[in-house]
Amino acid sequence: MPEKPLILAFDTSAAHCAAALLSGEYVLASVEEPMAKGQGERLLGLCREILDSAGVDYSDLTAIAVGIGPGNFTGIRISVSAARGLALGLGIPSIGVSRLEALAYGNSGTVISCIDARQEKLFIQPFGTSDDPAPMMCGMDDLPKLPNHSEPTCVGFQAERLANYYNGKVGLGCLPIAEATARIAATRLVRVNPRPAPLYLRPADAAPARDTPPAILP
Repeated sequence: MPEKPLILAFDTSAAHCAAALLSGEYVLASVEEPMAKGQGERLLGLCREILDSAGVDYSDLTAIAVGIGPGNFTGIRISVSAARGLALGLGIPSIGVSRLEALAYGNSGTVISCIDARQEKLFIQPFGTSDDPAPMMCGMDDLPKLPNHSEPTCVGFQAERLANYYNGKVGLGCLPIAEATARIAATRLVRVNPRPAPLYLRPADAAPARDTPPAILP
């Protein structure tokens, strides 16, 4: 492994196209463009621009990091497909990082990370607890329980409301999504990681009728 691993990270799980390039501890480039649609056409061009701005090429990369959701169904598939294709072609690992984990990055102790799932629902996940529950979709009336006296830090959607509910506080200073994704991936370079797969917590809003979602090969 190089002395300073070079990681390209990107995320299109929401209304944005975000990418960052991390060398060791240093962010060489980070861009997040608001974008409701068109991420499929923009993503690889944005990655190329970021690499060019740092004077490096795809062949210099140590790993690809990608946001796996939860979030926009199509956006997640765009990023995950791109990450797996690039990693396969370059012969380097691709590392999936959930958007909830990236949102919580940089906060210590018990952290509750929350994303707007629309239709009066939340994507939510506690971190730093004794059992660290899996990410889930719920409403404000069926929030996950936490150990007593945890006093969590709440970040993301409805953070202030969640902090009041859990007797906690609102977190500050969250990193840009792609940068946080890259930094989390950097901690996982020394282990074998499964290929990234979309993190879906609800069915797509528009999809052919079927009992199960389409399979993603391992």
